[in-house]
Amino acid sequence: MSARLEAEHLYKVFGRRPDQAVERLRQGADREELRSDGATAAVIDASFTVEPGEIFVVMGLSGSGKSTLLRMLNGLLEPTAGHVRFGGQDLTELGDQGLREVRSRKISMVFQHFALFPHRSVRDNAGYGLEVQGVPRAERERRADEALALCGLAGWEKSWPDELSGGMQQRVGLARALATDADLLLMDESFSALDPLIRRDMQDQLIELQKSLKKTIVFITHDLNEAMRLGDRIAVMRDGRIVQIGTAQDILIRPANDYVASFIQDVDRSRVLTAGAVMDTDVSGGEPQCRCETARPATPFTELCAISARVPHPVSVLDDDGRMVGVVPARRLIGFLGEEDGDTVACDAPGDAGSEKVMTRA
Repeated sequence: MSARLEAEHLYKVFGRRPDQAVERLRQGADREELRSDGATAAVIDASFTVEPGEIFVVMGLSGSGKSTLLRMLNGLLEPTAGHVRFGGQDLTELGDQGLREVRSRKISMVFQHFALFPHRSVRDNAGYGLEVQGVPRAERERRADEALALCGLAGWEKSWPDELSGGMQQRVGLARALATDADLLLMDESFSALDPLIRRDMQDQLIELQKSLKKTIVFITHDLNEAMRLGDRIAVMRDGRIVQIGTAQDILIRPANDYVASFIQDVDRSRVLTAGAVMDTDVSGGEPQCRCETARPATPFTELCAISARVPHPVSVLDDDGRMVGVVPARRLIGFLGEEDGDTVACDAPGDAGSEKVMTRA
């Protein structure tokens, strides 16, 4: 069973007098003031909790502090201030030996550039973490083979890394993390070095694995669409600070500030939003106009759009008991698509030729 991860007021300052720099940040100083005095604030007052079995995505542009934050979570970097707790254990109070034990058994990391040993077979690469733990060869090979099979690499155990494609090599890296049966996976831009199609395949693989393994995962990315696709919740970072934490739909519908709003302006909202996110809940106990064409709160936006294209009235949203919990007028769909200068939005009903309905912004 995965454990809970807690980050409490984490700071990381590089350079001169880091402790004094933290105090100045707490009193309202900004990064530029510190930089002029020879200190660089990489992470500033970061606090969040990752629940067991959750994929928590940290995203931001280069230099936002996301990778530094990740390395504080497993002790590769010591926080200048703050605490990291995992499963109730304060990792910031552990010595070197204690941290090595945690990293070998409880926390695994999947790197951006695969980090495979070229002179080791796929099986031996996948079992490396178990070898570090001192697991007997027969058992580590069995567990490595099981992890490779989970990642779609059954039959490749005796191959060498240079015989594999980039996507397959990244699967070996993921298998190595899974083989140790660690409760927490830290993934640092793990798919960013892959071609777009392979990257999407790896995202699919992670989503499918998570359905059965239910690991606690912190995933770092600079790709907003990847964050929206993978994250149960997303933390957006800017200049060392976390500026918003929420679900993909929270961030799309209620951006915390202008920075987040500008960050998300090019996102394909139709891939993220659901009926529950866009519906008008002021229905005052009413009845649906038609029960043959309704949606559920979890109905994807594209499907909702198709339903709207087939009916001349707002789409009713029903809960599992058949009660109406909201309605979605066509005008509301257009608003959430964010069409600034386009005046039309086409909604196609899958498989129904000629069912296209064009909604025009008033």
